[in-house]
Amino acid sequence: MNKGRLYLIPVPLGPTAVAAVLPQAVLACARGLGHFVAENAKSARAFLKLLPADLPVQEIWIQELNQHTPASELPALLAPLLTGNDVGLISEAGCPAVADPGAALVALAQEEGIQVVPMVGPSSILLALMGSGLSGQCFAFHGYLPSAPREREKRLRELEKESRLGQQTQIFIETPYRNQQMLESLLKTCAHETRVCVATDLTLDSEQIATRRVAAWLRQALPNINRRPTVFLLQA
Repeated sequence: MNKGRLYLIPVPLGPTAVAAVLPQAVLACARGLGHFVAENAKSARAFLKLLPADLPVQEIWIQELNQHTPASELPALLAPLLTGNDVGLISEAGCPAVADPGAALVALAQEEGIQVVPMVGPSSILLALMGSGLSGQCFAFHGYLPSAPREREKRLRELEKESRLGQQTQIFIETPYRNQQMLESLLKTCAHETRVCVATDLTLDSEQIATRRVAAWLRQALPNINRRPTVFLLQA
């Protein structure tokens, strides 16, 4: 029996029309699938209703894969693929399997010889890098930094040093309700010549992307990024 294909289907980064951020080919693929693995089943159903899916949403097979899913459950998520069914993998926002629990399923699919089909859509990491003006030749994404102020500032100093030595853009994120503290830590910790980019509400009408040297940020009123999805970048 032929194996199904695992489609990696991006979803919007926030409340915006799906047709504004996803190509028609991606929408058509997602509409036709009857099996999905999703970070959150409720969000997945809402996305499928927006498309809308060809099948009634209540008839679509949806299983969750998130940070709490044990590795022992991954083979069961691949079961439809092994019996010839195509499956869509979707994240809570943006591209699945990039800084996302879905990466574990993709790794297992590769081991099983299942065809993996990444599809075009919004990635907050790449959109922020594109709009920052910082180096796209050499960059690293670090996910979340420590939340405690002292440890966070220590890590920021380490990233700034790595950036200076390797001419590398450092990219990271924070839980939205701690965004303001992250920005304040950046400006307190980094050298005045270091460039810092703050990319907020990407793809939304309220999108803001600003890159300044630390000295310039300190001379102006800081943007209100509290509880707004934000990507931070620095280059020393």
